[in-house]
Amino acid sequence: MSASPADGRDPGPPGAGNGPAVSRREFDALFEAVRAWGRWTPADRGAWNRATPERVRRATGAVRSGRVVPLGLPWNTVPGPDNPRPALHHMTDLGDVERPEPATHKDFIAADYHGKAVTHLDALCHVSYRGQLYDGRTAKDVVGAAGARFGAVSALGPLVTRGVLLDLPAVLGIRWLEPGLAVHAEDVLAAEEALGVRIGDGDAVLLRSGQPRRRADLGAWDPGTASAGLHVDAVPLLAERGIALLGGDGDSDVRPSPVDGVHSPVHALVVAAMGVPLLDNLDLEALSDAAARAGRHEFLLVVAPLNIPGGTGSPVNPVAVL
Repeated sequence: MSASPADGRDPGPPGAGNGPAVSRREFDALFEAVRAWGRWTPADRGAWNRATPERVRRATGAVRSGRVVPLGLPWNTVPGPDNPRPALHHMTDLGDVERPEPATHKDFIAADYHGKAVTHLDALCHVSYRGQLYDGRTAKDVVGAAGARFGAVSALGPLVTRGVLLDLPAVLGIRWLEPGLAVHAEDVLAAEEALGVRIGDGDAVLLRSGQPRRRADLGAWDPGTASAGLHVDAVPLLAERGIALLGGDGDSDVRPSPVDGVHSPVHALVVAAMGVPLLDNLDLEALSDAAARAGRHEFLLVVAPLNIPGGTGSPVNPVAVL
């Protein structure tokens, strides 16, 4: 990774900074190296089993000022290159014909949320690789038209743990990482040193690329074609540190993918191999500012997905408490 232009200049062809390329054989070896099948009970909570009561208690020590920072994007009902299937919101009752008092106003919301425009959590049933979900479950046997019978979001429940913000633009002194730029293991280590924080067991790691800021300044683009994110060579470090959750203001994968034939390799490694749920499409701008003012990049993180039996994930508005 290097400090790419953050002023609207053309950063070059998409994917120019997403390498080095990784062969399918190399990727499969990496999958086996980080695989954590059979490690936890219950298995369909995966790495969230790391968030023991003792770790939750210790995580509360990251709270000092009590400032609460929401991390979810606004509900996006506007079509765009990053939102081809907009979320829905309309009123179902305006309260103008209801008796007796008080009148009520009601609305309806819905979303095809596994995209680039809704802040959401990926449950363990969301990603399979070579036909298998986390823990070696055969996807076609446990996921059907009625939902998932293993790894559903309803099995996860809420997560309360220590969060760590890897604020790459702040480290580099730029406004954002350009789409297509890969973050490598050495970049994670350099960010830890620069920000005075170290990723530990049971932590939630949030990677800021500055994507919402770039979108606000330059307009929307298709992040499925080009986005800053992690190269697969960063995943063994996160596995070694024992993370419970990975998230970012993109979907954690650098795009285009550096792995031939695997369009979301970080998803495959982190969810299907490691059993770590993902948070996609966060808004980390306010957290970046708050962390800089506080002079620390650790905090208490609360993630409370909807209780959807069989669901592959959930829209969510995570909260950081500094």
